[in-house]
Amino acid sequence: MRFAWRRCRMSNPDVPIGVRSLQFLSAHLCPRLRINRPLCFRFSVLALTYIAYCCYHLTRKPISVVKSVLHRNCSTVALPKGVLLSDAIDNSTWCDYPPFDGPNASALFGTLDSAFLFCYAAAMFASGFIAERVSLRYFLTFGMLFSGIFCYLFGVAKTYGVHSMAYFVFVQAMAGIFQTTGWPGVVTVVGRWFGKSKRGLIFGIWNSHTSIGNILGSLIAANYVESDWSRSFIVPGLIMGVCGFILFLFLVDSPDSVGCTERHAERRRDQYSRVESNDSTDDSEPDDTDIIVGEQEVSGNVVRPLRGSINTEVTMRANERSPMLGGAPALAANHEAIGFGGALRIPGVVEFSLCLFFSKLVSYTFLYWLPLYIQSSTTLGAELSADLSTLFDVGGIIGAIAAGILSDYTNMPASTCSGMLAVAVPMLLVYQHWGTLSLPVNILLLFVVGILVNGPYALITTSVSAELGQHSCLEGNSKALATVTAIIDGTGSIGAAVGPLLAGLVSTSGWENVFYMLMISDVVALLLLVRLVMKEFKRRKRNVRIE
Repeated sequence: MRFAWRRCRMSNPDVPIGVRSLQFLSAHLCPRLRINRPLCFRFSVLALTYIAYCCYHLTRKPISVVKSVLHRNCSTVALPKGVLLSDAIDNSTWCDYPPFDGPNASALFGTLDSAFLFCYAAAMFASGFIAERVSLRYFLTFGMLFSGIFCYLFGVAKTYGVHSMAYFVFVQAMAGIFQTTGWPGVVTVVGRWFGKSKRGLIFGIWNSHTSIGNILGSLIAANYVESDWSRSFIVPGLIMGVCGFILFLFLVDSPDSVGCTERHAERRRDQYSRVESNDSTDDSEPDDTDIIVGEQEVSGNVVRPLRGSINTEVTMRANERSPMLGGAPALAANHEAIGFGGALRIPGVVEFSLCLFFSKLVSYTFLYWLPLYIQSSTTLGAELSADLSTLFDVGGIIGAIAAGILSDYTNMPASTCSGMLAVAVPMLLVYQHWGTLSLPVNILLLFVVGILVNGPYALITTSVSAELGQHSCLEGNSKALATVTAIIDGTGSIGAAVGPLLAGLVSTSGWENVFYMLMISDVVALLLLVRLVMKEFKRRKRNVRIE
């Protein structure tokens, strides 16, 4: 996507104050400095949204690390100096933190996870609706500040001796609600600045923020978990708040707000005219149900864009009260934001949403229970178990990039997801049976499982969501990206809520049953994509493409 630059007025209220300050300093201190401003803005958007979503996951991770010290076998823990146990105190629970000091601790942990994730899933649908209609800069800043506050409040419970289960459930539920501001916001901002060319690769690399956030969250929480677990929440909460303020100062959420306009609007119209002309001489009539994300076909009178083709959006002037997806198409400039019913009718949304339900169930079960599983199945302590669990997220980075590259190269995202899911099923069984043989084997298998589990999840929530949000059946209406993203991720988040809850219940009968549950989930996710995979291979065989 190429941009032309027009001078932006310093008084424009859409320009963040930090950007205006930098422009003022540049004009007075370095008046002869010439830079590629559109490129700088695009880089800053990638960097700021990357940091922002790292912080969202940074504040989600501590609970999975701290579980191992909220309830454990205290008979193996050394008493602090000068502390003696009386006969009235149970030697096996003296170090636990009430209310997690009873035999139902696993169920209580599952309740906390469910409070967060079910509220996250429910609020995600509303979040996408709101994100279409307010300023994304304010939207993300507001969400980050309150997410940081509720993460902080979980930690200060230890400082002030709060032992109420209702308090912890409330804090987790509110944190889940405000965490929903993250995904629709960052995906929509990046979608405004970047076209469809190499979108799978760009989103695959950019999506590593999820794994990096998990890794940093694990390392920070592990650093304090055995000395003062309250800091495992307080420090990430403070980091989240500071980064939210930086985002408010510098995030440019729309190209038009800083004077970036596309140069090739006329060329797009010519391209459409050429495609329509070719269509008039084509005797074949493609099946209008053949939907492959990122490809282009002619169905009736609708021209469907190919991956890599020139973006069909032209950015419009937006202000703080205008709809979020500031780019209305040249062919349909007055479209309104799409509703949930219209978004669900977009071909592929239902299949990928349901697939993400089961894919995210598996990923989030690992996210919330992996450190505890490693500690219970090996001789490693809480800190080392948390450190080892980060290899799952390191594998997730590679998996996201690999899935994006394969999707770009083949134009077959459903097949890419299906292939990784098919290999993930036996690898889960291998990890469960042989992952505890030795530390090197555990490291290798955990890394491979991370690649296979997180690859499909990352591809669906990024590149696929962005493609479906700009699907050709919308006839140029670009005001659907946040809503489609929220529907897909919201459905997946319901699975993310169900997974850890079931894991907490099933783990009492043995961890092997948890792994069987995860394998069944991946099989179901694979089956949900069968129809789309068949369509992709059928189209590839017919080689029906408009180049």
